[in-house]
Amino acid sequence: MLQVTPHHTILLAVQPVDFRCGIDGLAAVCRAKLTQDPFSGKVFVFTNKARKCVKVLVYDGQGFWLILKRFSQGKLAWWPSIKDTLPDTVSHEVLASQLQVLLSQGSIHGANIPPAWRQLKQPEAVPVLGSPLPSFRDNSREASL
Repeated sequence: MLQVTPHHTILLAVQPVDFRCGIDGLAAVCRAKLTQDPFSGKVFVFTNKARKCVKVLVYDGQGFWLILKRFSQGKLAWWPSIKDTLPDTVSHEVLASQLQVLLSQGSIHGANIPPAWRQLKQPEAVPVLGSPLPSFRDNSREASL
């Protein structure tokens, strides 16, 4: 089973690809057009011209996963366009939570997605080295002996 976590780098290919391509064809697209190493462990997401299908390619250290999702109704609500990206950019990086919204045919621009990480608060009282620790012994038992 493949689990996409916030630790993954997820790249959406801006331009649509020919979905007759399999693993080798999409790996070649990663190298040639996206200038990325398909063996890097990054998650590569592709769509077709009609935006009715999505393919996900990822290498997990033992082999490639190729996942296809074809929508039974409708098409993708949002996909990055060349206008949305910087010049000479052929991929768009998204978060794992944004990918979940995208695969549910939603738009990441209207979604209320919390940040992937949050800073933990410091503990209120940190014991100082050398200070006496609180005693947890039961002294009532010693008194009866």
